[in-house]
Amino acid sequence: MRKTYFPTRSGDPAPLRVTVERVVRFEEVDPLGIVWHGRYPSYFEDARVALGEKYGIGYLDIYNQGMLAPVKQMHFDYHRPLRFSEPFTIEGILHWSEAARLNHEFIIRDRDGQLATTGYTVQMLMDTKENVLLLHPPFMQRFLNRWRAGELA
Repeated sequence: MRKTYFPTRSGDPAPLRVTVERVVRFEEVDPLGIVWHGRYPSYFEDARVALGEKYGIGYLDIYNQGMLAPVKQMHFDYHRPLRFSEPFTIEGILHWSEAARLNHEFIIRDRDGQLATTGYTVQMLMDTKENVLLLHPPFMQRFLNRWRAGELA
């Protein structure tokens, strides 16, 4: 069993999840026909965008509330390659955090459901003057309150 990057503490609400289906495009592979490692950040981005849209915390939602959410950390663990024209899925998982940040975990599976790549990103919250936010602003606090109340499941 694979260990999560962001352990859940007692009392935390369940992580929020979304799955995106994709097919490896020609432009994403190297001369050997396997996905070049530098393409994986965009795969993670596909799931992050889908999560944001599904739960009302997309990049434009955040920006329209006077905030930015730049990526502070990104990590990948490669387990097996994906190949040209292969269908695959990207599962995006948003983990609960009391801190003013977004902890996303990603699981990429190949056409057979085999683990291909896992990883995570951490996004910090900033105001539009690029000041790091240490506390959740009202928009994010409302989102967290809905999450904790089970309204997002």
